[in-house]
Amino acid sequence: MKTIKKIIIGILAIPILFMVGCSKDDDNSPQNGNLTLNISNLEDLGTGSRYEGWLLVNGSPVSTGTFSVDVNGTLSKTSFSVPIETLNSATKFILTVEPNPDNDPAPSAQKLIAGDFSGNSAAVSTSVAPAIGDFSNAAGSFFLRSPTDEPQGSANNGNDENGIWFGLPGMPPSPNFTLPTLPDGWVYEGWVVGDTGPLTTGKFSDFDMQDMNTGTSGSFSGTEQLGPPIPGEDFFNNAPAGETFPLDIRGRKVVISVEPFPDNSPAPFLLKPLVAMAGTDTAPTSYNFNQNLGSLPTGTVTR
Repeated sequence: MKTIKKIIIGILAIPILFMVGCSKDDDNSPQNGNLTLNISNLEDLGTGSRYEGWLLVNGSPVSTGTFSVDVNGTLSKTSFSVPIETLNSATKFILTVEPNPDNDPAPSAQKLIAGDFSGNSAAVSTSVAPAIGDFSNAAGSFFLRSPTDEPQGSANNGNDENGIWFGLPGMPPSPNFTLPTLPDGWVYEGWVVGDTGPLTTGKFSDFDMQDMNTGTSGSFSGTEQLGPPIPGEDFFNNAPAGETFPLDIRGRKVVISVEPFPDNSPAPFLLKPLVAMAGTDTAPTSYNFNQNLGSLPTGTVTR
């Protein structure tokens, strides 16, 4: 009898064990998959900003998480756990620059790179909307001239090596950039590399107007008159520590960068589509920029 009882109890226990073992299948929590980032040419943003990934699902952004990048360009995190349904429904990946800390759950205006999914991967770059733009045809020129220390109507002071203006010399000078119109959240900025590091010529979004630095207390230009109706700068006043003004620009590196706006860093951002070296001749000689597309972030995102 004892043996029969044990058999009956054992048989009755089987469904119970089966139910316990299958209880996980009844869990309504979504199953997760991995989103993997393989992106190069990102830079350390400092403590005030972070990168954040987003998947576009039915037209709405879904965050995949934030990460930082060290001084060597290494991402702090390359794999992100995302619900499989979200992964499978995503049509696009977008990488943004976000403030840190960030109290806004929505993406910032600083959409850096993006890519459309084809199968399980997306090639990401600046040229895929809603990212910054296509720089494959980027071009421009500049000349050395220093009009802002000359009283109105006076003759040339003969110190044109102390100023740089982006465009073609003339009366008046004309713009000569071939660059994409930037979306909200981004502006261009010019730079001359001084003795201690990059010196800004000012931020700008229009090529046929003076830049945003014109007339501000941070301007390096002279005080006799404004510069021409193109972006640029003369280097006479407010020299930073370690720099000697007037600054001789001849033989120095010149850079056009793309900057987040507003910008919380005084240094150039990682996007530097145009670079050049200033020659020894001043205006009317002009110098062409070279493309520097290798500075632009690119890569692949897989799901």
